[in-house]
Amino acid sequence: MPRPALLVCVLATVLLVMPAPVEPQETIEERPKPIETFQYGVEWRLVTAGRAKLSRTARGENGWLAELHLESTGLVSRLYRVSDKYQSIFDPGFCVSATYMQAEEGRRRRETTVKFDREARKSTYLERDLLKNSVVLEKELDTPECVHDVLSALLRLRSVKLPPGQSLQLPMSDGKRMISARVEAQEKETVKTPAGTFTAVRYEAFLFNDALYSRKGRLYIWLTDDEQRLPVQIRAKLGFPVGTISLQLEKSGTS
Repeated sequence: MPRPALLVCVLATVLLVMPAPVEPQETIEERPKPIETFQYGVEWRLVTAGRAKLSRTARGENGWLAELHLESTGLVSRLYRVSDKYQSIFDPGFCVSATYMQAEEGRRRRETTVKFDREARKSTYLERDLLKNSVVLEKELDTPECVHDVLSALLRLRSVKLPPGQSLQLPMSDGKRMISARVEAQEKETVKTPAGTFTAVRYEAFLFNDALYSRKGRLYIWLTDDEQRLPVQIRAKLGFPVGTISLQLEKSGTS
């Protein structure tokens, strides 16, 4: 079966997502309410594999907080339980300053923090094994002044009305690699999801095949062809033994 962490990469590749680590003085009750929430069903090989909940919260003049929580369900959860949380904080220009991931996958417990220093134009990556209380990987990269993680990159894409036949380049990093990622607008399609039927534009984000991720595959995102530009469907077509992973919008809300 696929590495559940890959599901997070797939989601993050084109979604918006979870609050950055909360300062000690801030409580859950004090957090602003999300201005946007999305709930998705995750399907793998025609089997419901999990649920994903995403939200976006305004952070005053300082930008945005985003949240993704991915949980396995059913048979997949019994075989290999997954509970992953990914956090990102970025400014109004979608330039990321920090990301945080807490992953519970089977017997694995990992914590990954990436910090982006715009002035020094560097990022620092730290991954820890929580069970062994040890460092798995520590790395520093040179980065441009403004760089996107996969979450802020989606918001950047949603902010641009990119018609079919055109593409854009986005500076992106996961803290381990730095790339200029191409996103291509392909076709306008009708997409049926549990949340309804939408007219959407299909985009392909070229993040696999040794770009941001070494795994071979293709990643597609469907954004509604309106002012909201809602991410209603995501599909990753990956090689053996993973196959195709699909996310379809089940429910969305705004405040």
